[in-house]
Amino acid sequence: MPDGARRTVAVFSGGGTGGHLYPALALAQGLRALRPDVDPFFVGAGRGLEAEVLPQEGVPHLLLPVRGFSRESWWANLGVLWSLLRSLLTTGQTFQRLRPGIVVVTGGYAGGPAGLMAGLMGIPLALQEQNAYPGVTTRVLSRWSTQVHLAFPEARDRLPLRARGRARISGNPIRVPPQLHPREARVRFQLPPQASVILVVGGSQGARALNQAMLEAVEGVSRGVLSLPRNTVLLWATGPGHLAGVQERLREMGSPDWVRALGYIQDMPEALRASTVAVSRAGAMTTSELLAWGLPSILVPLPSAAADHQTRNARSLEEAGAALHLPQEGLTGSRLWEALLSVLDDPGTLASMREAALRRGRPRATREIARELERLLPAPEKVA
Repeated sequence: MPDGARRTVAVFSGGGTGGHLYPALALAQGLRALRPDVDPFFVGAGRGLEAEVLPQEGVPHLLLPVRGFSRESWWANLGVLWSLLRSLLTTGQTFQRLRPGIVVVTGGYAGGPAGLMAGLMGIPLALQEQNAYPGVTTRVLSRWSTQVHLAFPEARDRLPLRARGRARISGNPIRVPPQLHPREARVRFQLPPQASVILVVGGSQGARALNQAMLEAVEGVSRGVLSLPRNTVLLWATGPGHLAGVQERLREMGSPDWVRALGYIQDMPEALRASTVAVSRAGAMTTSELLAWGLPSILVPLPSAAADHQTRNARSLEEAGAALHLPQEGLTGSRLWEALLSVLDDPGTLASMREAALRRGRPRATREIARELERLLPAPEKVA
């Protein structure tokens, strides 16, 4: 973009959790790549993850007192309504000053005020929904949005009728898979190049239920109760807070040489590329990365996720043939290991799940959505 071009502000709003915040950051970066004259501005909640991440990112932002509704106390929701009103007033004043050309909402209660104010002020509004079942924010705002980008085809039928015609299946904004052969990725993790790699990951903090089930499975293999397929390796991200406990249990089992336990995997794209099958929670961004890499998965949804959306995600991918859904209730090491062996021991199942994952995966989602967002922006103008 030549010097002297008039700047355009694009507001990105969504948060509370990383599953809403990081898509917003990815889309802002994607839009800036297409339109260098665009200045992203973020609107989030003071109680959300964005209060920590946005200052670290060094991007202009506004943090609001908005918070989610309580499902237990109607009295507490009086305060929620008051915080929403204050947030709307603050957002309106900010929009009057910034004059944004577009507002992009990626879900969560943090995106509500920006989306509502966009509708009141006639600013083009675009939504990006990560899950198979749209959240309340997406369902409400979709009624006057200009674009609705969905990651799951199933989500379209759960939108209001008037919004379905504006919805498109775009995928979730994720990092593009690296051009790296699986054998090379395994060598980087000091794994045998020809190994079948089971990746276990429960998020940045790990997942206690997944860790416990996997410890039971490893113990079963160590005792000879469960079988271990030849040349199989376990790459296990326990979460930093769980690593010491897992390592102690592994030492009690004789430190099995086929298990690689790490607190956290910094380069997750390479780990995904190195793996044959994954065991994971069923968050929207996690499942989108699994699909983009064509990685068959065993999904154990987090039961406490809002509106049980992880279960809906897991069921959708199981119906598509890309994953197996294992509820956390009743999860044991033997059940988890049985599910893993049903995939690893059957090349046909492994191949069909991989193909199904790739059919649902959209590794170029960030750029594709950014192109659609660009259509809503005013054409770049030069300052006279």
